[in-house]
Amino acid sequence: MNQSQGKILLRGLIRFGNGLQKALLVIALSFSSYANAEIEYYSIAENAVVMYDAPSLKADKLFVASRYLPVEAVVNVEGWVKVRDSSGSLAWVEKKALSQQRYVVVIVPMADVFQSANASSTLIYQVEENSVLEWIDSDTQGWVKVRHADGQTGYVKVTQVWGS
Repeated sequence: MNQSQGKILLRGLIRFGNGLQKALLVIALSFSSYANAEIEYYSIAENAVVMYDAPSLKADKLFVASRYLPVEAVVNVEGWVKVRDSSGSLAWVEKKALSQQRYVVVIVPMADVFQSANASSTLIYQVEENSVLEWIDSDTQGWVKVRHADGQTGYVKVTQVWGS
């Protein structure tokens, strides 16, 4: 539902609906806006970045993240970002430790990287689970263009990586 459709629906309920219907509509519209929001992906910019359970250097340390680890921003709060990794784990990290450069992580035992966005094209290389590849773009539905650390580029199925 787009914003203009939501306004029309809201006007109709305001005219004819009861209080509970109005409240439910407002909640539904809020979630539809959230669902249409762009997901923000970052990567860890430095080696050995400490991940915390709260947005403070005094909070408990959960784990240490490696450089290039892709993360999804969940919440931004004054110099801190709550992030989710490919396993679904949540942690807080200082915003200055994040990079806009995007990477993806392989989430299947072995991902196939093809010359073009087509499984019938030439298989260029394979990448093991938990390997990180540089994200180049996701312009072709169902595929992600990636670059290996050795410089080779190709296409991997979106279902084989996380962070796109």
